[in-house]
Amino acid sequence: MYSIIKNINKIFDHRVRLGIMSALMVNDFVDFNTLKELLDITDGNLASHLKALEKVSYIHITKEFIGKKPHTKYNTTELGVEAFKKHISALEKIIRMQN
Repeated sequence: MYSIIKNINKIFDHRVRLGIMSALMVNDFVDFNTLKELLDITDGNLASHLKALEKVSYIHITKEFIGKKPHTKYNTTELGVEAFKKHISALEKIIRMQN
């Protein structure tokens, strides 16, 4: 059992970070406002969770201007993809053990 749970990643314990990574795994990139609407959270809450994922190098942030408005978009890093896949795989193994 330890070999399975060692791949449970604490960074994904929070539903918002799990949601961010889930959205990023199936899209090339997602912008800030789309993530905010998708997860139904405030700007500050989303920003703090994005910072947590950036701090461990699981996401990459690209900032640009469209006209005079800032536009921020996010995508996963290779490290983030690998960590998320291990996390999901560990959860799936635990679920299968319960059946």
